[in-house]
Amino acid sequence: MASSRPVDRWIVLKFGGTSVSRRHRWNTIGDLAGKRAEEIGGRALVVVSALSGVTNELTAIAEGAADSAARVDALVTRHGAFLEELELGQEVLAERLAALRGLLQDPRAAGRPLDWQAEVLAQGELLSSTLGAAYLRSRGLDVGWMDARHWLQALPPSPNQSAWSQRLSVNCQGQGGEDFGSRFDAQPTRLLVTQGFIARHGDGGTAILGRGGSDTSAAYFGALLGARGVEIWTDVPGMFSANPKDVPDARLLTRLDYYEAQEIATTGAKVLHPRAIKPCRDAGVPMAIRDTGRPDMPGTRIDGSAEPVPGVKAISRRNGIVLVSMEGIGMWQQVGFLADVFALFKQHGLSVDLIGSAETNVTVSLDPSENLVSTDVLAALSADLAQVCKVKVIVPCAAITLVGRGMRSLLYKLSDVWATFGRERVHMISQSSNDLNLTFVIDEADADGLLPILHGELIDSGAMPVYDAQVFGPRWREIIGSVRPRATPWWRAPAARSRLLALAAQGTPAYAYDLATVRERARQLKAVAAIDRYFYAIKANPHPHILRALAEEGFGLECVSQGELERVFAAVPGIDPAQVLFTPSFAPIDEYRAALARGVNLTVDNVELLQHWPEVFRGRALWLRIDLGHGDGHHRKVNTGGKEAKFGLSAQRVEEFLEQARALDIRIGGIHAHLGSGVENSGHWQQMVDELAGFARRIGSVEVLDIGGGLPVPYSDDDEPFDLDAWGRGLAAVKAVHPAFQLAIEPGRFLVAECGVLLAHATQVVEKDGARRVGLDAGMNALLRPALYDAWHDIANLSRLDQACDADVGVVGPICESSDVFAQRVKLPRATAPGDVMLVADAGAYGFSMASTYNLRALPREEVLP
Repeated sequence: MASSRPVDRWIVLKFGGTSVSRRHRWNTIGDLAGKRAEEIGGRALVVVSALSGVTNELTAIAEGAADSAARVDALVTRHGAFLEELELGQEVLAERLAALRGLLQDPRAAGRPLDWQAEVLAQGELLSSTLGAAYLRSRGLDVGWMDARHWLQALPPSPNQSAWSQRLSVNCQGQGGEDFGSRFDAQPTRLLVTQGFIARHGDGGTAILGRGGSDTSAAYFGALLGARGVEIWTDVPGMFSANPKDVPDARLLTRLDYYEAQEIATTGAKVLHPRAIKPCRDAGVPMAIRDTGRPDMPGTRIDGSAEPVPGVKAISRRNGIVLVSMEGIGMWQQVGFLADVFALFKQHGLSVDLIGSAETNVTVSLDPSENLVSTDVLAALSADLAQVCKVKVIVPCAAITLVGRGMRSLLYKLSDVWATFGRERVHMISQSSNDLNLTFVIDEADADGLLPILHGELIDSGAMPVYDAQVFGPRWREIIGSVRPRATPWWRAPAARSRLLALAAQGTPAYAYDLATVRERARQLKAVAAIDRYFYAIKANPHPHILRALAEEGFGLECVSQGELERVFAAVPGIDPAQVLFTPSFAPIDEYRAALARGVNLTVDNVELLQHWPEVFRGRALWLRIDLGHGDGHHRKVNTGGKEAKFGLSAQRVEEFLEQARALDIRIGGIHAHLGSGVENSGHWQQMVDELAGFARRIGSVEVLDIGGGLPVPYSDDDEPFDLDAWGRGLAAVKAVHPAFQLAIEPGRFLVAECGVLLAHATQVVEKDGARRVGLDAGMNALLRPALYDAWHDIANLSRLDQACDADVGVVGPICESSDVFAQRVKLPRATAPGDVMLVADAGAYGFSMASTYNLRALPREEVLP
């Protein structure tokens, strides 16, 4: 007979320890439960954890802590104080607290059997649910309380399951009897409060669901009830593309299918326990992760109807990974070798995570979150394995995992990721058979600081499709309000837009530069008190008007070729040669002669110059560029430090250089290091000052430490303006340690990138196999950065600036090269048409200065706005 029970009558809401530890949070719980029940026209089951930190205390008591009595007293006091905060009488918890004290007097306490430990651990949820239900009733809500152990039944033990897991890490039945829902519906109240983490053991006693047990309890209840949904309410608004504590730019994942969510939870996300997903997946019950403190945020929805979106969704890190390497000659010819080996893991109650194999070696990983891994267990396992193979245990390791649909098809986009791991000691690489993850196991110490780098590389390569609003939401820093917004670009002002449209009407492609922006950036830098000398790296943009404007603002000019030197002296007649810095790399020797003849500051970066042309440098004052052995930057092609870079004298050869310089009576007045461009880490420059000061003291004659440039600019809405104040404070602090030296900088892009735009006309709008492309009359010959560095530039339709950007398009140029692409997934008005004026933003640095006549296309013209 078909059931007459209403479908989707219940919704299950689980609240964690931080959500049940304060009065205002219980108010939120009551409001949310009532609201959600009303929305579905049914009832709400509230599953709660113990108060924050209580389970840790109970665990210590269960494990026999010497001060267990004092710990119990502290728990009694804490819960009593919370009752007072809730304005409830102490009698509400009198029976529960007495039971907690009684467990210490229980005859079983001396031996600490597992059934007694389970009873101890259960007290936290029993206490929190009892006081919570009483408080909500005191607010006039229709709330009942129930014991989860009357409803959740632990499964019978499986073969070789350890006694510990049979009692303290159980699984529960995911299907109820025919009368389960009816009996549940018979509860008299609209809202029910129950416990997570606990269930009934087969012997009638208490069983514990183990780590993440409250999440799993909620999932079991949802599956048993065929609920409308299971919502995990916690202190973050959902799953993220990385742990926000490690990666502040991690993005909220708004929609996932069960399998991706399972992988993300299994490989490191703490917001949802992986065991909680299977019951809901098997029953087809949707899940959601929501933020108790931000209930209006949509959170992460997990269900079976999510449209698959290829790409990496998350990157995570698990610490404490144990690798067990087993080696034997000809092991693959030994029939049953693997069966024998894995039988030993099973015998010791250990579940293997990752597996890597070779002809003479099998290496597996053990995840401590899924195993009771201890020194004793590993020693016993190693002793047994030693009978069949040579064993090596490698600890501690970290597993870095990329999770997403279609990992195999993304491998070509992961070149930067592979390169980053190539600088570390990688013990194992494992790709899942379900094509959902790719894991790298490295030494735990090497994983520090790696996630932000890898996360950025995944976004830059397009492997993590953060543009897809079906899956990705706001960044963590946006959610918590810590983002410093970009200033509105100058070209969006109505007067500037009109002026630019008029310039475009005279012909495109054309660059336009706003000198007011150049002056503003110059004055921002001049306000940094720790800097003594300022140079502008003119290779970024050598336009004469820009050179004169910066010279008027007190900047010196830094050149890298004889042509740039000649441009400086022609554009700024009468400039003091002391205000000019010449920093060539592998230039012809005649350029060095010409620079010295002009009397400018000359930087050299190798000892071979002095050895081959001693007569050129004898008796001169020079600056020395040193490679400090490491680099940085937004792309590997702008990383200018380390042995792979062509720039700078190796730090290992400084003494050799000094010996040659002394022999030629050369005086070193400044030393210089520039290790990359687009460096956002303000500590990078502090480290440079510290290291350069050490060399300066060895040299003895140095007055100036030149820390180069490379200051970043925000090229997209996801980027923030560089924090000059924090940078200046850091430099001031390290300069105070080395007061004998002046500090010099030589930025380029920071001063001019935002001043320039590239104007072009749309030539064609083409649809091809579902992809839409807008062609421009400017290509990679006009702006090379996207093709050379995978650089991003915002692109706007200046003709339709006020229209909604409601179409994703690729923007390309007319050059006969596959790399002639400005950007993919650009948001433009759907009405964009041939003849529209298009604007490529932030093109003032390394735009025209790198332009060419490739394909015999004319150079863009340049216009300057005063």
